[in-house]
Amino acid sequence: MTEPVLIAVAGAGLIGQAHIKRILDDPATRLAAIIDPSPTAAEQAAALGVPAFADLAEGLQATKPEGVVIATPNALHVPHGLLAVEAGVPMLLEKPVSGDLASAMRLVHAAEAAGVPILVGHHRRHSPLMQRAHAVVASGSLGRIVAATGLCLFRKPDRGYFDGPYSWRREPGGGVLLINLIHVIDDMRNLCGEISAVQAAASNAARGFPVEDTAAILLHFASGELGTLTISDAAAAPWNWEMTAGENKAYPHTDQLCYLVAGTDGSLSVPRLDTWRHAGDGWWTPLETRREIVPEQDPLTLQMRHFCQVARREAAPLLDGRGGARTLQATLVVMRAAETGEVVRLG
Repeated sequence: MTEPVLIAVAGAGLIGQAHIKRILDDPATRLAAIIDPSPTAAEQAAALGVPAFADLAEGLQATKPEGVVIATPNALHVPHGLLAVEAGVPMLLEKPVSGDLASAMRLVHAAEAAGVPILVGHHRRHSPLMQRAHAVVASGSLGRIVAATGLCLFRKPDRGYFDGPYSWRREPGGGVLLINLIHVIDDMRNLCGEISAVQAAASNAARGFPVEDTAAILLHFASGELGTLTISDAAAAPWNWEMTAGENKAYPHTDQLCYLVAGTDGSLSVPRLDTWRHAGDGWWTPLETRREIVPEQDPLTLQMRHFCQVARREAAPLLDGRGGARTLQATLVVMRAAETGEVVRLG
């Protein structure tokens, strides 16, 4: 019988707790340690009967895990990732890889040189719904992809989100682009390929805070298709991944869509997985539709199982450090395009 994969978790916040739960729930994994300086984390580790450490380097050296989840604050992703590289421990690195592309690539180059795998935690890549959508597009059954549309419209509450200790969310850096857009950009890259250029406009008209609450984005993909994204955290609307996919039970479920991919031979809605095709040649002929059904599974659980394979060098990361950096770059470029009003090209 194969021994459980020994995994440490650095960062015992909200997403760290989600990873700890998946490790504890799966007999194929075992929690090696909780690494976090907070007293609450130490108490949780004691209750679970696992070691607790305030320092990542110390924790990795003492427990020698097969893998480490890095779910610490974003500013610590690169320095903590470099410590994992130094220790030779594969990592599941939460997104974003970093707050800037230069430091993200410093970590990527160090990991590649040392042969230490990085799996970036864009967990939607592990969603059966998204994986099936990706497979439909990649199969060529839709013909040449010509356009894609993404909607990420939802309403953050006025109380308890922008006030008190969270008033920083009213300021630049706390808006919908840096906090939420990176998920949507990665979804679009997953469905349509690499982004080569971006145009964008942002607005703060809904709330009047110094930070944006809404943005409209035009994506130019390397293969020639165009994409549009509309994102807002001030809109009472059902068109966002959380509500349409129904995978995160904290959100109400709606039978709607949030992405459309259109090709010369057919189109696809996501996550409903409706495909549309003409019965003949062109718009005078009837449209035929079919909906695919995939079994519901928890993407975070599937991601952890994949990480176990990555940690034991049995599989390459579904989204590696370089891919995660590419998603970060495209997200940062949207910010620059919105500020300048210009077409910004990705290097």
